[in-house]
Amino acid sequence: MKKNVYSLLLIFSALLIVSSLISYFLGNITLMGWLLIGGFISLATGVRGFGSLKGLSYTLWIFAAVVVSMFYPQYLTQIGNFKLSRLITPLLQLIMFGMGSQMSFNDFTGIIRMPKGVIIGVIAQFTVMPLIALGIAGIFNFPPEIAAGIILIGCVPSGLASNVMSFLARANVPLAVTISAITTLLSPLITPLLMEKLAGQFIDIDFWSMMLDILNMIILPIVAGFIFNLFLKREASLRSKSIQLIAYPFVMILTGLVYVKAKDASMAQFMIQLLKMLLIFYLLPMAGGTLFLKAFGGDKSIMEKILSMVSMVGIALIVAVITASGRDSLMSVGLLLVCTSILHNFTGYTVGYLLAWLLRMPERDRRTIAFEVGMQNGGLASGLANQMGKLATVGLAPAIFGPLMNITGSVLANWWRGKPVKD
Repeated sequence: MKKNVYSLLLIFSALLIVSSLISYFLGNITLMGWLLIGGFISLATGVRGFGSLKGLSYTLWIFAAVVVSMFYPQYLTQIGNFKLSRLITPLLQLIMFGMGSQMSFNDFTGIIRMPKGVIIGVIAQFTVMPLIALGIAGIFNFPPEIAAGIILIGCVPSGLASNVMSFLARANVPLAVTISAITTLLSPLITPLLMEKLAGQFIDIDFWSMMLDILNMIILPIVAGFIFNLFLKREASLRSKSIQLIAYPFVMILTGLVYVKAKDASMAQFMIQLLKMLLIFYLLPMAGGTLFLKAFGGDKSIMEKILSMVSMVGIALIVAVITASGRDSLMSVGLLLVCTSILHNFTGYTVGYLLAWLLRMPERDRRTIAFEVGMQNGGLASGLANQMGKLATVGLAPAIFGPLMNITGSVLANWWRGKPVKD
């Protein structure tokens, strides 16, 4: 019975999308928008009834949000005097906190067990995609800020999506997790450096400000997630726990020093900033982990569901707000930007896989390197574009690349899943 309902929803979605095209040719753009939104919502719901398509549901919900942004941008740019773009940084921090709360120091042991794969993956991550992006930006002659956004998506590290795709493709998941973790930790230094060298010809890049933004949006929330997990699970030994709790404040001191350099701040401002970081990213996660443990007895599944929902809603809202902000720019370069995003993404998969093949890595590792190179942390790129004050231009490529890479990644992962590798 349920299968029939899902099938009917797919048929209904097709009818709505076809009707939206008819509305376009008849000149009824308002009706077209509502029909497209309904079509994507029906499609996102309908595919959940089919195992092979279920993974596309979330991406289709994002497309529905993008359609709302394109047809009715006024609802996703500002509410009263409050600009919705101000939500991007806190939402990204919540998403990164969720990522950190599912991780531990064990995720970094892969560098000891698989040094060759990790080194190749990290180097490929920060060379292949930035150079491809630079080539695309030059060949297609985009406006300077759009070109800078393409390079930005190439310069950020990979995210959680690449780990999920490695799992679906029966690739080397521990290697994927380790590469993602290490490239994320290196991003405060390497991403601003690459942007300064490659995108500096298109827009002005403030190295120290970008480094501070990445530390605030990515590293500190992940550290907070580590601390939360440490107090929630209580699996670490007292010695390990003590070492970690002593080490984490040094990350905040480093962030404070970068803050002084970026903002030309005084010692008093440094101390105030450091106290804020210790309260929000150090003491609060301790209290949160302890309270959650007492309230739910350490049942992490509840926390995982909450954080997963926050992450999914957060990413969808970030993409929708960026699309609404940059609607006018998208109307002029949108189709070309979609095509170049797909080209960027597919070239990353191909070069990553071939590089691993040339270096005689096992098939599982080749698949992992392909995903780690081809899939980027679009959320971080969007957050950086927002912090630069160029959400409507620099932020467009990350907003388009994110949903597209989930579709291409899902297709590639499912294709590889049908071709199991012998151990």
